Amino acid sequence: MATCTVEMIPAANVRAEVRVAQALNAPRTNLTTNQAKSAASELLQSIQTKDAQRIFKLLASPLQAATSVEAISQRLQSAPIIESYRVVAINQGLDDTTVETVAVTNSGTRELPLLLVLDDDGQLLAWKWVETMLPIEQTALNFVKDLDAGRWIAARYYLDLDFQREISPADLKRKWSKLERVLGGVKSIKSALAASSSNEQQLVLVTIEFGNMTDNLFVIFNRQGQIINVDFSADLV
Repeated sequence: MATCTVEMIPAANVRAEVRVAQALNAPRTNLTTNQAKSAASELLQSIQTKDAQRIFKLLASPLQAATSVEAISQRLQSAPIIESYRVVAINQGLDDTTVETVAVTNSGTRELPLLLVLDDDGQLLAWKWVETMLPIEQTALNFVKDLDAGRWIAARYYLDLDFQREISPADLKRKWSKLERVLGGVKSIKSALAASSSNEQQLVLVTIEFGNMTDNLFVIFNRQGQIINVDFSADLV
């Protein structure tokens, strides 16, 4: 739902106004499905051949700033050996695209779902093997599931104390209800992907299938695993 730049998140009041104005007109990212498929295929081929240099070039700028070719190479060493792959679905959001893919391993006997999130230019914002789950990813999922179920007090539990002082259970209800209304209601909460991080903040994208589109909610954590911001603000409603 936003550009993958942790430093931009505190300016949520500006971003929220833009998001609502856009969503009311139901636009989609400028990235076409063919462009998304091409970008995803190039990424998958790079992962298959474990080409860290090529993967680095395909990353969005914030991710490039948070990693290195050497770090990607180390991560690839523990990645499954991909024998083939295919793109299963392409979901265009407001300004990012979620690509659902499947990688085939173990002589064709095992299929591993792999999610890719691309920005408006087709650069990689986040990627994740669906079967894996980091603690902050689970927390982000729990937070969104509580919001979807109307458990406002339970959802607020995951927030840092300073953020709790800024937003009441009633505020969460109002903001989430507006988000659902604008995007057509929640059909399913699909996955959470840890994206970029800095010394103080970590970004998690929660992929949600709404009635009008599939999009990503940006949830920001501090280093203690507490939520310090979400991409809606007091100006959302």
